[in-house]
Amino acid sequence: MAQSHPTYDAIVVGAGFGGMYMLHRLRGLGLNTHAFERGSDVGGTWYWNRYPGCRCDVESMEYSYQFSEDLQQEWNWTERYASQPEILAYASHVADRFDLRDHITFDAPVARATYRPDGLWLVETEAGQRVTARFLIMATGCLSAANTPDFPGIGDFQGQQYHTGAWPQEGVDFSGQRVGIIGTGSSAIQSIPLIAQNAAHLTVFQRTPNYSIPAQNRPLDPAFIEHTKANYADLRARNWQQPAAFGADYPRRTDSILAASPEERERRLEEYWNHGGFMFLAAFGDIGIDMRANAIAAEFVRNKIRSIVKDPATAELLCPTTVLGCKRLCADTGYFETYNRPNVALVD
Repeated sequence: MAQSHPTYDAIVVGAGFGGMYMLHRLRGLGLNTHAFERGSDVGGTWYWNRYPGCRCDVESMEYSYQFSEDLQQEWNWTERYASQPEILAYASHVADRFDLRDHITFDAPVARATYRPDGLWLVETEAGQRVTARFLIMATGCLSAANTPDFPGIGDFQGQQYHTGAWPQEGVDFSGQRVGIIGTGSSAIQSIPLIAQNAAHLTVFQRTPNYSIPAQNRPLDPAFIEHTKANYADLRARNWQQPAAFGADYPRRTDSILAASPEERERRLEEYWNHGGFMFLAAFGDIGIDMRANAIAAEFVRNKIRSIVKDPATAELLCPTTVLGCKRLCADTGYFETYNRPNVALVD
C-alpha cells in the first residue's frame, strides 16, 4: 500500500520576504499552501544576519512590500536605511498581520525534493517530515548558504569563530578582545566600525579593497514620511521605470562626464557623494558604460579615501583599482575613518 503524506497545492521553501509574499499570494488565490523554514522565525537573510551594523543599503521607504496599501500606510520606518532589527520587526509584523505563521513550519530545513511520475513533488525535511504538492516554489534566496572558506589551519584556531551570515542571536561582546575579521565586503564594511569601537584591537584581513560611498544615514523626517505615503503609487510606478527598480526620487543624470569641465565634474560628484549610497553611480550617464568616464569617477572616490585615511600607505591599500560599479557598490558609516583608530590594523 502506498504511504500517505499530507498533500498541498503548493509548498514554499523559505520564509524570507519572497517566501512570505508567495505564501500570502498563493493562499489568496485559493491554493492550499504551506511553507518550510529552517530558521525559528520569518525574515530570511534578516533573521540570520545579525552582525553589528547590519542594515539595508536600499532606502527604507522603498525596501518594503507594495501589495497592500494598508500595510504601506500603517508601518513607519525610523531611518533612511533601516537596521536589521527594524527590518526583522517589519517581517514579523507582516507575518502576524496576514496570518502567515500558522502555515509555516519553522526549524524545518528541507533535505530533498523529488518530482514523481504522478506529477507531484515529494518534499522531505531533515527531521523526516514528508509532504506532497503539485507546485514547489524555492524561495531560498541567493544568500541562504553561508560561505565558510576552508583556510589552512583554521581548525587550529583556539578562539571563538563567528560568521556574519550566521550570527548568534544573543550578540557578541568584543570588549577587551583581540579580533580578526577576514574580508572587506559589504558585511565587513558595515561591521568593522562598530567592532572596532568595542574590541581591544581589530585586525582586518583584506584580499581586494572595495569601493564604498557614505550612506549618509539619518532619522527620517516625519514630513518626508507623510509625503512619501501620500504619493506611494507614483513612487512605485516611477521605480518600475528605473534600471534597478529603486532611486526614482533622486535624478539619474544622462549627460557625459567627459563633456563636463573639471570644475563641473568635481561639483557633481561631490553632490552625489554627499547624497550618499548607490545613486553615486548616477551622477553622470556614462560612468557605467565608458571606461574613460568610469576612471574619472573612480579616481574621485580614491581621492576621498586618501583624504579620509591619515596614513598614506594604509590609504593606498584601501584604494580599489577595479572598475567602479563592476562589483556591487558598498554604502558605509565611518568605514574608512575607522582605519585612523590606533586599535585597528590592516593586513592586505
